[in-house]
Amino acid sequence: MKIIGHRGARGEAPENTLAGFQYLHDLGIRAVEFDVRQLKDAELVIMHDDNFLRTTSIDKNLYECSSTELEAYNQAYIWMDWDKQITPTLSNALHLMQDFNHLEVEVKAVETMADAEKLVLALEQQLKGFEKTAVITSFDLKIHHALKQMNSKFQRGLLVEDDIQLKAIDQALELECGQIGWMNQLATPELIRATQHEKLKISVWTVNSLERAQQLRDLGIDGLITDFPKLMLQQL
Repeated sequence: MKIIGHRGARGEAPENTLAGFQYLHDLGIRAVEFDVRQLKDAELVIMHDDNFLRTTSIDKNLYECSSTELEAYNQAYIWMDWDKQITPTLSNALHLMQDFNHLEVEVKAVETMADAEKLVLALEQQLKGFEKTAVITSFDLKIHHALKQMNSKFQRGLLVEDDIQLKAIDQALELECGQIGWMNQLATPELIRATQHEKLKISVWTVNSLERAQQLRDLGIDGLITDFPKLMLQQL
């Protein structure tokens, strides 16, 4: 079971930042999950929310920005002991991840199929060289359909947060995904076994309880996505 840092290591370092990814690397962990969005100038950046408010204290819609306007937003605003962190572009972050062995690249939801096609085309180009380590994941079925249409060479994972039980497995197979990312509260032993029966890999998010992590390890999941990778690394 891989320990996968959630948004880098969001419980221990500023989330989705170069410093956070470097922190994870320095721990000796080579598996990471992060979020990708596309700006109005088509640049791909790593950020969970579509607004800067929660992480920088500035109320600004991300999609109103271009890549040249990111300097004003400090993603380490609430982390007093950390230097300023600008929202990273995907290309800059990938430079830090050359020796990572597992990237869970979550593509956030988009409004239209055209948006999905534009984003995944750029994503495929930037992820060249990471075909063996990157898994493109999303809740948004438009993203999956776009990847399927373009015959993507990348592994794909369906993220599941709605309690649709076995329907999620059927969806994943129909979309030609090789993985399901189950929300922790949904990942019952029965659903885990059913997913494994279909030869689908399993990641579970977000797991911050050591007892729960041990249970999932014993059930044979492939990836544990956690805000506290250092804790999990020390205890598991």
